Amino acid sequence: MLTLTDVLEALTGKHIDMQKPLTFSEAAIDSRQVIPGSLFVALPGVRTDGHQFVGAAFQNGAILALVEKDLPQDFPTLDLRAVSPETPLAFPASWIPGQPLCLRVNNTLEALQQLARYWRRRLNIRVIGITGSVGKSTTKELIAEVLSQRYRTLKNPGNLNNEIGLPLTLLRLGKGHERAVLEMGFYVPGEIALLCDIAQPQVGVITNIGTVHAERAGSQEAIARGKSELVQALPVGGYAILNHDDPWVRWMADKTQAQILYYGLTPEAHLWADEIETMGLEGIRFRLHYRRESFSVRVPLIGHHSVQTALRATAVGIVEGLTWGEIIHGLQRSPTQLRLVAVRSSSGALILDDTYNASPESTLASLQILHEMKGRRIAVLGDMLELGPYEQSGHEKVGVRAAEVADVLVAVGELSKIIARAAREAGMKPEKIFWVPDTSQAIEVLRPLLKEGDVVLIKGSHGLRMDRIVSALEVVG
Repeated sequence: MLTLTDVLEALTGKHIDMQKPLTFSEAAIDSRQVIPGSLFVALPGVRTDGHQFVGAAFQNGAILALVEKDLPQDFPTLDLRAVSPETPLAFPASWIPGQPLCLRVNNTLEALQQLARYWRRRLNIRVIGITGSVGKSTTKELIAEVLSQRYRTLKNPGNLNNEIGLPLTLLRLGKGHERAVLEMGFYVPGEIALLCDIAQPQVGVITNIGTVHAERAGSQEAIARGKSELVQALPVGGYAILNHDDPWVRWMADKTQAQILYYGLTPEAHLWADEIETMGLEGIRFRLHYRRESFSVRVPLIGHHSVQTALRATAVGIVEGLTWGEIIHGLQRSPTQLRLVAVRSSSGALILDDTYNASPESTLASLQILHEMKGRRIAVLGDMLELGPYEQSGHEKVGVRAAEVADVLVAVGELSKIIARAAREAGMKPEKIFWVPDTSQAIEVLRPLLKEGDVVLIKGSHGLRMDRIVSALEVVG
């Protein structure tokens, strides 16, 4: 476990021998999530400032806090801001080992990152990094499930995939862990390079390059450059696992010194699949090919696009030395779906809740799932945010596909007018298209519309709170 000696060495370069090492179970930035024995990191913020909750963190059991500001309470504090190799570390006279202690640093976020960087390098562990526009979280979950067939594996909980969440995850590593599977989010250039500098991945998995976050990144090319920071960081002897079906991902092969393993749906890839059969909520079947071997596989993932997820997890299993038996068993133990959840409405309609977030790529994939279902198909589609220059074309593509797939379309939000118009121009009858400005009116449209046998896909960007539609319609209890 991480000790106070480790923390001080990571932040100052000084090794301090302590008679009774003070150990930490994990780190937290939310005082409500602190458990006994935690390290609390007080991060300043626009809405809330972690420094206001240091006292609450100590009350909940934290024994060490990283701070960069003066506190309203008077806690024993060791100031590390001006420590040099010649400066001895002088613990405050009021501090009793085992009691709460604050460490004053110049920047708590940078200190958290430096501590995670130090701790990761102390451990002999292989790290698998994952990035891409769509499918990162499902890929992370499935890769971790496959690797756990042989190795003790850590993964990011939830969506802790940024400059705060990834260091917090690394500080949960123990000496018993053998693999870490880390999702890496991308918003601006340089972000993934920073995460790789902290995590030091040996394997990098790229899912695809879409238009999500183009508003911040600028263009699909800029997104590809940002995502390629993962493969650029891989060492000689590492593996870049690349989507052969995506030209932007194939382009990354020239950006890495690592070995390349392509996956895809054509024989041009090293690892590929064909004979794909979708079975609705029962999962998918396909034939897996690698070198001269092939296997028939059935996994409980939903939708044709989930074959790519299974290929990514298989590829990692291959490069990490698992047997085919271990890989296939891990694939078959996968969760039915990470974010898409099927629930029933009071009328008996089946609701496909995919409200976590939305981009053109993920919405098209969800529409494909709807297409594979039996019954009257109703698409409830909200605005897709942060698309930048792809806002118009992205919504239009979704509208055209909705016209091909859905029997009824309910468009929610201002940007969804583009979806509704594109669907109408693609041949969908106007009386089958409903536009509403918000979720409350969507609920009013859907309540009398739904009947037993209907299948309803609900999807939109998180900012629209499309989950409220599901909550209003689903049967509780």
